[in-house]
Amino acid sequence: SMAMQAQKMGYAWGRLCLLLSLLLQLPGSQAKCYFQAKAPCEYEGKQFSLGESWLSTNCLLCTCLHPIGVGCCETTQHPIDFPDWCEAHYDSQTCQISVVQKANPSLPCVKSVEHEWGSAGTPEPL
Repeated sequence: SMAMQAQKMGYAWGRLCLLLSLLLQLPGSQAKCYFQAKAPCEYEGKQFSLGESWLSTNCLLCTCLHPIGVGCCETTQHPIDFPDWCEAHYDSQTCQISVVQKANPSLPCVKSVEHEWGSAGTPEPL
């Protein structure tokens, strides 16, 4: 019956939402998650079954949610709190994001004499 089908679907969605909320609770994570309905649970020729995960080339951790699709979350931590003289540098090979100085991207973004942390260049209270 339709009601039975809807109930089953609701249950599946409930489990999906639970799964996604668990994936989203990575500490300090600003990860984005995507849900692809009807997406096949396969990656690079390998088949995955319900609950199995794989890491895609673009740093997404995907989980098979058969038969309702595939859920993928970004695995990279997006730094959100850094001074404006720095920028986030994304390395697609390692899936890591490092915060570097805009003026010299080979140098990490660290507290220095000429750049005080804090809002609008005000030194932080001791």
